[in-house]
Amino acid sequence: MLGSYWKKNLGTHLLLVLVAAIWGSTWAAGRFLSYGLNEDAPATLSPATSAWLRYVFAVSVFFLWSISSRGEGSFRFLPPDGKSWVFSIWLGLLGTMAYQLLFMHGMSWTAAGDASLIIPMNPVFTILLAVPMLGQKISARMSVGLLIGISGVAVVVGWSPNSGIPLEHRAIGDLMILFAALSWAATTNLTKIMLSWDRGYSSLEIVVWYSVTGWVLLSPWVIVENWGSPIPYPSEAEWVTIAYLGIVSTVLSYVLFARGIEVIGPTATSSYVFLVPVFGVIGGWLLLDEEVGASMILGFILIVYGVTEVQRENERLSADS
Repeated sequence: MLGSYWKKNLGTHLLLVLVAAIWGSTWAAGRFLSYGLNEDAPATLSPATSAWLRYVFAVSVFFLWSISSRGEGSFRFLPPDGKSWVFSIWLGLLGTMAYQLLFMHGMSWTAAGDASLIIPMNPVFTILLAVPMLGQKISARMSVGLLIGISGVAVVVGWSPNSGIPLEHRAIGDLMILFAALSWAATTNLTKIMLSWDRGYSSLEIVVWYSVTGWVLLSPWVIVENWGSPIPYPSEAEWVTIAYLGIVSTVLSYVLFARGIEVIGPTATSSYVFLVPVFGVIGGWLLLDEEVGASMILGFILIVYGVTEVQRENERLSADS
């Protein structure tokens, strides 16, 4: 029976590994766009500009998708009513504008591999924010899991092998990445609230709505960051990287991830997120010549163990309630 399961779903599992590899590569891509290859080859775009251009590609693809889907169903490019508009604006503020600004600015300060190891804390923040937002409970075991996860973050930040980047710089960047994870956790809970309304919204539609609103909200930041400066002209490599982030990482990967949820379920699909830091470290090593050390492995183990404990306890509490 197990053999038939893998024979039937092997393609889905391989696609989810591909999704993890793509999402892992975004850390090196973000570091390249925000900082450059090195001090002798700095980035030419501001962090907000890179994020804004990324969503030019993403929103354009989503728009074309919505047009092509009109004859097949009720896919909506924009929110259909006032309440969904309000939530989409909040989601755009947190899930697109805040997340992208924190991600891109954070990557200008810290190493790609280090940052990718921190982002698995996102599920913990999602559960913690669900306490005030969704009325979920938190237990002593979940608190212990959180402390273990935070200790893993401390190991990654304090004993990173990428000592070529000053500790104070890495601390600033990694703190921004932590806040980015917190912002995404709030986005996850707001999305759950919208899906609970039972109005026929799909998760893909909600992603499109807050991508559009978030892209608009990013626009003033682009103006502020470039005010008084010459118009930036991205290099060919930067254009390719931006297109990759917008089309492959933002659109294609989400669709494949959503497909995985439909085929093998949310629990099995979400487990592949833990591969993202592995590919993030590999990407930083291969593409940016970053260092890999034992402290990164220890930090990753602590983070994954802490997150797993929090998730298990959350599932137990949800089953008992």
